[in-house]
Amino acid sequence: MSIQPTILGTSLPSSSGPPLSQSSMNRNAAVLWAILAVVMMVLGYLYADSLRFLGEAWLEDNNSHGPFIPLIALYMIWLRWRSLDAVEHRGSWWGLSIVGAGLFVYVVGEFAAMQAVAHVSLWMVIVGLLGCAIGLSGIRRLAFPLFYLLAAIPLPIFLQFELSSRLQLWSSALGVGFLHAVGATAYREGNVIDLGPIQLQVVEACSGLRYLFPLTALTLLAAYLYRESLWKRVVLVLSSVPISILLNGFRIGVIGVLVGTYGQTAAEGFTHFFEGWIFFVASLALLCAEMWVLARIGSSASRRPFAELIGLPKAGVAAPPHIAQPAARIAVAPVVVAGGLLAMATVAVPTIAPDDFPPPPARQSLVDFPSQLGAWKGIASPMERQYLNALELDDYVLADYTAADRLPVNVYVAYYQSPKKGRSSHSPKQCIPGGGWDIMSFQPRQVEHVPGVRSGQEINRVVIQKGGHKQIVYYWFKQRDRWITSEYLVKFFLFWDSLTRRRADGALVRLTSAVHAGESEAIVDERLQAMAGLVTPLLGRYVPD
Repeated sequence: MSIQPTILGTSLPSSSGPPLSQSSMNRNAAVLWAILAVVMMVLGYLYADSLRFLGEAWLEDNNSHGPFIPLIALYMIWLRWRSLDAVEHRGSWWGLSIVGAGLFVYVVGEFAAMQAVAHVSLWMVIVGLLGCAIGLSGIRRLAFPLFYLLAAIPLPIFLQFELSSRLQLWSSALGVGFLHAVGATAYREGNVIDLGPIQLQVVEACSGLRYLFPLTALTLLAAYLYRESLWKRVVLVLSSVPISILLNGFRIGVIGVLVGTYGQTAAEGFTHFFEGWIFFVASLALLCAEMWVLARIGSSASRRPFAELIGLPKAGVAAPPHIAQPAARIAVAPVVVAGGLLAMATVAVPTIAPDDFPPPPARQSLVDFPSQLGAWKGIASPMERQYLNALELDDYVLADYTAADRLPVNVYVAYYQSPKKGRSSHSPKQCIPGGGWDIMSFQPRQVEHVPGVRSGQEINRVVIQKGGHKQIVYYWFKQRDRWITSEYLVKFFLFWDSLTRRRADGALVRLTSAVHAGESEAIVDERLQAMAGLVTPLLGRYVPD
């Protein structure tokens, strides 16, 4: 005896049996679309904040390619959809495990205050729902367009800033190298290129991220459509990074030549914008040239015209009349169960969210932070509203401390009670470049023989510069009873303490002092360490363990 699989309560015919009636298929399709609409509504409600954040990120220059990625992925899925007729329908219930894993990742993203993790969670849930509907064999048929959706997810903000800082330095060095090659006189100090009468500052917007991300996404698509061997596709994808960096450095060098010839206006406004587009088009031309060269490596059979090197995947062949169409072969029961799991998540997740944690231990307000620290007298300054809105902190102190024989030290402590919806301690790695400062050096340093600070305690030491002004910054994070210098560990312990201790509060501690004329960095370090010894013993009152 053979048992026929059932979908929507209707037996699917065997290859020799009668076909489904048109009215039955229409009724099944209507029920299917109604179920999918409800599931998508639940999904939209659960990920409303994540989708809003994603839309805002797509409006930024670095991620402006984002809206096109889902459209391209949907088109490729549509091209291959009919090929699912050839896939044996089984294993759809495994999609529930992917949905469950996606919801766990969502909780991690909420606790760790990382929207990028929530975006990955949304992608996992979508893949899981699709797995429930068409099975894992169907997912394999649609593997590339589904994985290509990940190219629309922006990197976490702190990773973007860290990558941007490195690219700024590389681009500056390459730009100066080009200027030297054409005989121009140029000197580089950090991200500042000295052209003599004019100084050209390679700011964050010139780091090349706005070219690197779109070019990498485009290269991934080109490699998928490239009708050549796998190793050539891999080389094509890997080459997008050095192409982007080299062209951006070359662009900065060209801007340096134009600024030296035509003045500062050559690096501003529409001219600067137009130069960027010219070099992005040039990067696409280099990509095409590389594909042409790679096609001529190997057997002569690969030497085809360039127009034949790229082709869209073949659309699925229409199924014979006696085989159910993909829409009629979708398994509804696992989709319904997955939708119920999502509905339960919309109820359960808010009950364990950081904003619903018990209040942290009693603490004093940072408004009451002492204005007198030993021989140092402090004057507090209010933070501008635009910065308060951006940081969304719960409490802070910002004050300049001076002593009779010491130059000023700025003390900034930012306290966060909850990291929900992206609220967490903003690393100076993000804020320093955003304020127009260039990071000249960054290194952890152990504090030794400083009263008030445990010997061997590590802090982050950052030397920054803007124009002719130089400052040294010390910073660390006080997360509950932990003293942390790594932004990655901050995210991990946010998640871990949220699960194990139902605590998510913490603070950023930052000390800053300028390097004045005639001073060495060692003198400024001594000044900052003295202030760290005065501030550290007091922190427990305002940032409880």
